[in-house]
Amino acid sequence: MTVLDIPELALVALVGVSGSGKSTFARRHFAPSQVLSSDTFRGLVADDENDQSASADAFDALHHVAAIRLRRGLLTVVDATNLQPHARAGLIRVAREHDVLPVAIVLDVPETVAWERTEARADRTHGRQVLNRMRRDLRQSYGRLAREGFRKVHVLRGVEEIDAAEVRYEKLFNDRRELTGPFDVVGDVHGCRTELEALLSRLGYVLRHDDAGRPVDAAHPSGRTAVFVGDLVDRGPDSPGVLRLVMGMVAAGHAICVPGNHEQKLLRKLRGRDVRLTHGLAETMEQLAAEPPEFVAGVETFIDGLVSHYVLDGGRLVVAHAGLKEAYQGRASGRVRSFALYGETTGETDEYGLPVRYPWARDYRGSAMVVYGHTPTPEPEWVNNTICLDTGCVFGGQLTALRYPEKELVAVPAVKEWYAPARPLFPVAPARPDTVLDLADVTGRRHLTHAYGSLTVPAENAAAALEVMSRFAVDPGRLVWLPPTMAPCSTSTVDGFLEHPAEAFADYRAAGVDRVVCEEKHMGSRAVVLVEREPGRFGGGVVHTRTGRPFFGPPLDDELLARVRAAVTAAGLWAELDTDWLLLDAELLPWSAKAGGLIREQYAGVGAAGRAALPAVLAALDTAAGRGLPVDALRDRMAGRAAEVTAYSAAYRAYVRPTDGLRGVTLAPFAALAGAGVSYADRDHGWHLALADRLCAADPEFFTPTRRRVVDLGDESAVADATQWWLTLTAAGGEGMVVKPHAGLAARSPKGSLLQPGIKCRGREYLRIIYGPGYTEAAQLAALRRRSLGRKRGLALREHGLGLAALDALAEDAPLWRRHELVFAILACESEPVDPRL
Repeated sequence: MTVLDIPELALVALVGVSGSGKSTFARRHFAPSQVLSSDTFRGLVADDENDQSASADAFDALHHVAAIRLRRGLLTVVDATNLQPHARAGLIRVAREHDVLPVAIVLDVPETVAWERTEARADRTHGRQVLNRMRRDLRQSYGRLAREGFRKVHVLRGVEEIDAAEVRYEKLFNDRRELTGPFDVVGDVHGCRTELEALLSRLGYVLRHDDAGRPVDAAHPSGRTAVFVGDLVDRGPDSPGVLRLVMGMVAAGHAICVPGNHEQKLLRKLRGRDVRLTHGLAETMEQLAAEPPEFVAGVETFIDGLVSHYVLDGGRLVVAHAGLKEAYQGRASGRVRSFALYGETTGETDEYGLPVRYPWARDYRGSAMVVYGHTPTPEPEWVNNTICLDTGCVFGGQLTALRYPEKELVAVPAVKEWYAPARPLFPVAPARPDTVLDLADVTGRRHLTHAYGSLTVPAENAAAALEVMSRFAVDPGRLVWLPPTMAPCSTSTVDGFLEHPAEAFADYRAAGVDRVVCEEKHMGSRAVVLVEREPGRFGGGVVHTRTGRPFFGPPLDDELLARVRAAVTAAGLWAELDTDWLLLDAELLPWSAKAGGLIREQYAGVGAAGRAALPAVLAALDTAAGRGLPVDALRDRMAGRAAEVTAYSAAYRAYVRPTDGLRGVTLAPFAALAGAGVSYADRDHGWHLALADRLCAADPEFFTPTRRRVVDLGDESAVADATQWWLTLTAAGGEGMVVKPHAGLAARSPKGSLLQPGIKCRGREYLRIIYGPGYTEAAQLAALRRRSLGRKRGLALREHGLGLAALDALAEDAPLWRRHELVFAILACESEPVDPRL
């Protein structure tokens, strides 16, 4: 049996004469969607798979589809004869354009077998001389395939070898997604061994020394792995010492390393190439001259084995010396390696004669965090989920590491300036000011990728959001987050109920959640409160609705912020959280304080009409019954309608009470979302609600507490208790409850996917406001039970992921335009055609 090793992502060209069994081989070893057949494409463009005059158009279409598949990261197999160099050149070009490896599989069968198979096919009419010419082309191809650019060439000779072949997929060297860390990513060392030892010690690594006292390994007691971004050598005082330590860590499995451009240059010099001894290489060569030849040979082998970049932790982390844009991640080509080593330049030089680097990170929208070095900067800078760790240690700056996934920076100062920089250290100028917004960022059809997923915003949704944002919303600088929509629980089968706790608990059990918190659902208006201790970057703060509009407007919003500010101060949260601003998610009560007009025009009108008309109808029916007319059944129905209207009126009246300014208004906070430099999305709901309780205690007149139950879903008595609590709550006029994963806003399922942030379970009487007075009638309830929740749930998850990304961007102090495009996308999602009653 011959095993054919093929990269998981590759362009595979089947090469063989007509009748060699290429299509049969493709069907046996590859999925139908992976195979692009030239015959099929001739049929598509000419309605005849044998029309050779259509070959040019057919291959144009085939190459186009192959390019799309490769761009999307899909293995692609081309089933054609591929005997001519020009035909193969087109495939090589497509593979190179998408930075994947081209692979050739040659099927070589005896001419008699090929001719016998050709004769057996009614759709093949060419003569044997054509087959002979194909055989000559095949023999001439053997020596050319590797030279043409095919990175792997597999030749199968004879029917038996072809039938016995097995395809085995291999990962690219850069694919280390199985390594999940935790990691400590170390920036450019440049021969600063003393600083590297100090940094590793601060990170908790235990150094091991050889008999000469030199550090040769370092291991972390908790099993963490160090990741070096390259540029270990040049300029500094002890490049051999750095190499000895890092090589030892890599050999022991305590570290991984990618190459930097300085290692690449050193490798060329060690191999005898004509390399200029500049940028610190002269110092490294002088230091290596004092080392044994076997050590220098080991250095050459080590550098030669380094891979351009690594994709780690299931694709969530990418490490490359100079960074890597999304299209190159997990790909393999000279272009990818060049970008990983050197980055991308504009072709210009600055006043110091150094190349001007293209700020690729400013345009980065990938979901993977990219950690890199290469360009010295005084402080690590987060830009769109990327960070540069080269903080110029050799130039007198510091040596920096990033603890992943904690996103914690650890640094040690340089002992001294070991090498004078060609230009002073200063931050890379942004491509545009951070506070400038561009209409192009939010208009038209756009695809957004962030750390929690990706989505496409249709152009029409963006236009609707732009209308709201430009005419009604608060200042974008203060609109830092919008709450996601919330899906209801699965439709209940409990008699008389459309929604019931049993389904809410079952929904989370099915998602792998074992502990939830059931929070009282306040019937008010959603309010997002951003409050500052003193007026600063947010102008003191803002209160806005779930669509970004000012809540009341001045002066009431200012008064509300003052009450919140005073409560945060009284609760001691500014100092405890080490923040000068706080973002709260809350509900403002009563509902009528904000929605008085809606209640009067929509709900009260229905109730008033029913209460006015139905008594007269009942009186008329009583008169008719007194005259002996058979109206008893009709009267019973109308009496039922009257009772339903009474219940409907009682339902909305429960959320109406008089207010005067802020008198009679209360705020029910239930989550603290973010503070200075930190998102609290990783805190559990117990933490959030405890903080909310402290605000209530600080100002019990203004703040309303959120009643709740914490439920272990495996404890049937706790489930029953929470269900009874909900029944009591809703029977007393409460709206219902929201069930949330206790682990917090960023909770994920055992499979790693985001969970619904909350599932609402609304009371039987409250739902009359939503579905109408008579929704509990058997026929209506049966129809409502057929409601579809899939679109609503998908929308809730998309908005939730965007919200989490917006909180991260806020904590990282990302540019305003980056934060705004995430918040804008949440608002655009609200234009999705979803049943508003859900």
